[in-house]
Amino acid sequence: MPDNIIVETHFKPDSKMINPEKTKEKSPEFPCKKLILEPEAPLTASERKILDKIQKKFSKNDFQIEITDDKIILYLHSIDLEAFKTCIHGLLSTTDDKKVNKTLILELVEKISRIRSYGVKGGKRVFAAYNDERKVEDRQSKVTRRGQYYYAQDNKFPKKNNTAPKKLENVVICDDSRHALQRLPDNCIDLIITSPPYNFGLGYDTSKDGVNWENYFHTLFAIFDECIRVLKYGGRIIVNIQPLFSDYIPSHHIISNHFIEKKMIWKGEILWEKNNYNCKYTAWGSWKSPGSPYLKYTWEFLEIFAKGDLKKDGDPKNIDITADEFKKWVVAKWSIAPERKMVHYDHPAMFPEELVERALKLFSYEGDIILDPFNGTGTTCVAAKRFNRKYIGIDVSQKYCTIAEKRLKEIFPGTNSSGEDC
Repeated sequence: MPDNIIVETHFKPDSKMINPEKTKEKSPEFPCKKLILEPEAPLTASERKILDKIQKKFSKNDFQIEITDDKIILYLHSIDLEAFKTCIHGLLSTTDDKKVNKTLILELVEKISRIRSYGVKGGKRVFAAYNDERKVEDRQSKVTRRGQYYYAQDNKFPKKNNTAPKKLENVVICDDSRHALQRLPDNCIDLIITSPPYNFGLGYDTSKDGVNWENYFHTLFAIFDECIRVLKYGGRIIVNIQPLFSDYIPSHHIISNHFIEKKMIWKGEILWEKNNYNCKYTAWGSWKSPGSPYLKYTWEFLEIFAKGDLKKDGDPKNIDITADEFKKWVVAKWSIAPERKMVHYDHPAMFPEELVERALKLFSYEGDIILDPFNGTGTTCVAAKRFNRKYIGIDVSQKYCTIAEKRLKEIFPGTNSSGEDC
């Protein structure tokens, strides 16, 4: 059954588009995608009735169905594809009319599903004008001329990747990461996801929090240097950090500068919007005065770096991110509620499992080995196991390691955080 998918520039919704007398196509008057089905036989009255019911279920500002003598034309601006599928399957499941070619109606769903060029907004796939932006002519040559990640071009990273020792796969190690990481060979870890102690003075189990800043960064960078060493060529490291604004210490910038000095490629920065507005307006700085206003932040940062190459090799069969997840998550502002079980696990600064899930799917393949050198109660390892990755978690606290191991025993690979199949 042949079809054509073209982009029209104008389309004006018309409530009379489904009309058995109609023989000419409407002239589009605003951006849309035009999908054409050409049935092998003229549509029956029963088929037209089904299409009319489908149209009435959805806004004509999203899409319009037009019927001519020999075509079904769908003008697509946006659509909730799951709701569309549910509607069609529901209508077809309740009809026994032999004059309805169900395959033809289902072809609408199949052809919409094949369209790969779309955005996601409000749960709908947006097929027209979602990416209208000023294009840069001859972009690649200009990137080359400017010098892409010039600060990391002369790195000396070895390109040969190695395999982590089997005995260290899928384990939680209770030790100081400065020592534990030395047990790993060079270039053996695919992805590092971690959140180091924030140095806010929080009540961690064993490590001191709230120490002299120079000592803090000296210790942290010694661990990060080992992380760079064990990371594979093309591997990524993601550091979740919140600056201590009251001390005016831009931790995210200081950490990023260290990685850049070590010739790592800054791949990007994600804002983790926690929507946490529990803060008093007179706690710091000045009230209603330009003297020294204190800025409030409801987000944390995820700084992302790549070793040697922006591209990570992997088997396409091991990609587990969906198209909708990809389109949503590459927008680098993630609105995710803070972890609600910190009291339960007796840990003062856990990140939520959803944060790790997004990072895993966006930056690694199934079967990759994931490391967290500040493992805490094991959220990174739990997410890695749940989404079919190998893991290594390191933490100096025996209490946290015990909690992490207990959590891991309760996880079945291939399930989401609610225990349902992925």
